[in-house]
Amino acid sequence: MEFLFAHWLDLLTTILGLLYIWLEYRASIALWMVGIIMPALDIVLYWQNGLYGDAGMAVYYTVAAIYGYAVWKFRRPTTPSGGVGISSMPLRLYVPAAAFFVVAWIATYYVLVMWTNSTVPLLDSFTNALSFVGLWALSRKYIEQWFFWIVVDAISAYLYITKGIPFKAGLYSLYVVIAVMGYFKWKRDSLEESRE
Repeated sequence: MEFLFAHWLDLLTTILGLLYIWLEYRASIALWMVGIIMPALDIVLYWQNGLYGDAGMAVYYTVAAIYGYAVWKFRRPTTPSGGVGISSMPLRLYVPAAAFFVVAWIATYYVLVMWTNSTVPLLDSFTNALSFVGLWALSRKYIEQWFFWIVVDAISAYLYITKGIPFKAGLYSLYVVIAVMGYFKWKRDSLEESRE
């Protein structure tokens, strides 16, 4: 019981994370509501554990969830049922997305090294930079977003194990599996939408 009390915030955000990934898997707009609450709590969790890049990223996640909700809710419908359809990321966006990732990685690394006592600045900045791209791809319902999350989730699971955040580590390990399954589900859903 003492262990659970000591890790209550880790446990709560893990439960919210499970709900979030389930809603993402189902391509439900409700994921964005959980996506506002969960990262707001994560800011505190990560800061307390010296993951300053992740704490900063959680601020971004909160704002990005509001943007993602607006895009999914108000974007011009692309499916006969009136929703925003799942699609592939256009090839013309790969180079700008990669360039943005590299710049974000370098900038985040610099901030972590210069202004924090982070013990994992290289990996923390990497997952944060790739998460920027992943959230943008998710907001556009690009199927490739799952590839970004597989990499982010695997590295994050390792970071959380090393930082003593056990529930989050378990959650992100599960996220890797769900991201693989999510890719195949979205691929099927995309094919079904194109046949409508």
